[in-house]
Amino acid sequence: LFRHKTWLICSAPLIEHRRDARGRRRASPTRTTLPDRLRHCHASTRFCRHAHAAPRTPPPPPLIPLRPSPPAGSQPKPPAPRVGSPVPSPPPCHGWCRIRRSGDGVGGIRGGARVPRVADNAEGARGHRQPRQPVGAHVQILELEESIAQLKVVHVAGTKGKGSTCTFAESILRSCGFHTGLFTSPHLMDVRERFRLDGLDISEEKFIRYFWWCWKTLKDKTGDGVPMPAYFRFLALLAFKIFSDEQQVDVVVLEVGLGGKYDATNVVRAPVVCGITSLGYDHMEILGNTLGEITREKAGILKKGVPAYTVPQPEEAMSVLMKRATELGVSLQVVHPLDPQKLEDQPLGLHGEHQYMNAGLAIALANTWLERQGHLNRLHVKHSGTLPDQFIKGLSSACLQGRGQIIPNSQVNSENDRDSSLVFYLDGAHSSESMEMCARWFAHATNSDGIQPGPSEQPHTDRDSRKFLLFNCMTVRDPQRLLPRLLDTCAQNGLHFEHALFVPNQSQYNKLGSLASPPSEREQIDLSWQLSLQKVWGNLPHHNKGLNDVNSSGATSVFESLPLAIKWLRETAQQNQSIQFQVLVTGSLHLVGDVLRLLKNNK
Repeated sequence: LFRHKTWLICSAPLIEHRRDARGRRRASPTRTTLPDRLRHCHASTRFCRHAHAAPRTPPPPPLIPLRPSPPAGSQPKPPAPRVGSPVPSPPPCHGWCRIRRSGDGVGGIRGGARVPRVADNAEGARGHRQPRQPVGAHVQILELEESIAQLKVVHVAGTKGKGSTCTFAESILRSCGFHTGLFTSPHLMDVRERFRLDGLDISEEKFIRYFWWCWKTLKDKTGDGVPMPAYFRFLALLAFKIFSDEQQVDVVVLEVGLGGKYDATNVVRAPVVCGITSLGYDHMEILGNTLGEITREKAGILKKGVPAYTVPQPEEAMSVLMKRATELGVSLQVVHPLDPQKLEDQPLGLHGEHQYMNAGLAIALANTWLERQGHLNRLHVKHSGTLPDQFIKGLSSACLQGRGQIIPNSQVNSENDRDSSLVFYLDGAHSSESMEMCARWFAHATNSDGIQPGPSEQPHTDRDSRKFLLFNCMTVRDPQRLLPRLLDTCAQNGLHFEHALFVPNQSQYNKLGSLASPPSEREQIDLSWQLSLQKVWGNLPHHNKGLNDVNSSGATSVFESLPLAIKWLRETAQQNQSIQFQVLVTGSLHLVGDVLRLLKNNK
């Protein structure tokens, strides 16, 4: 009834949260597993239709109700101000299938269900979490204890930069000739992005095989005492299974999902080395309201006798780290940003001033791993004062989507991509500190002072340019902290936005299935969060004016969907080929992933 790929994603275990367009929870969590829900949905390989054969229980309501008819005698509520035309919505389905991460690129899968995207790594955290079940129970069921103990792990936690640090470290060790495994989160377009073998996403064939082995084993042996693991925990267990069974894996680099102490990756009792990246205020509803509380959670990955490294931290965070390291007898060393001169004029593969800090930490982690494994003799240094050749190669070839990424839009390019009329600058910054780093990178990347761009940077031209902002963030973020930091840093670097666009995440209501029938009725979309972001932006002290010459209706706009916003940007650029439109996409990794997917599919 279902092809392998359709079952693949839709079989993931989860805690179900019903949410609206703002990402807010609408109902209490309900324990569910998707195969039980999907028995009511029929997906054809050629088209999508919904057939329900006498389900035992009434079908659940749709995530977003259709617009209700106003009561008799009442005045209809005026619609919220919006820009753009309505987006066709799929017809209501009475067999709603909900998964935690969505997108038509999840596993490269398409089917026939609408799915919301919600946070996937909040396991073991306060606020909205499942009870803290011992991860060891699931490890025992899968018989992974000995396999995990034999892995040579680099374990990294932190608030900002842990994904980049892991990517740098993995690339360095791979350049040294080792077979690597890398586990990161979240994915942007395809769930297989989380599992890399030798720098490449795991193949679809291997992913399907390992997924079903873990799923069926857990399904057969879990019950009331030990329930099925939640989504992120399941993926972490899947990663351990993959890296354990792939015999050629010499080193595993693990990125903590959230926190550290109770994270699903923290079943590794004896990593080779640990690292903690820059710490700050994030996930406060989960990890704690003070920097000290947050740091204590992050420090949970430190292990007795295991060397650890961190970067310069705020005083409150550093004192907590040092105290915990002393209690464990851990040698916690502070590393500093990489000196660019040690790269022999090679650029970092990940762009932005802040990446030199992440690169410095990655170098310490990789060097310690090599030293403790007895492989320092593999390194080759040309000159004193420079890095080993393998380190330079690894740092310059590192690649991580959605972090300082520049993509010319193929639909409105001129004959030469170097002169594209519309260029997207993507960075998944979602904290006030990372907003500052993002703004600095954007200002540098779009600077026309003759600075030579890196490999993925758009070369500068003599054409006039306009800076636009495409923004959204989750409701757990504080836009009063994010947007002012972004605007102020841009202003300090001489950069001003001509227009700001606010949109909901596309994958919030993404449907799996490209051939769904057209909608018979338009659904109501809650844009109150986007309107509040627009209000925050409008109240900031800046003096941008709208572009009357490009049909701008003002300095800000709210669009009902991301495709509408992209369409408007493309049309604007198409009508003004003499101007280069440089669009910063930031505020959420989910938004960045959605933009990447649309650009990839040329939609």
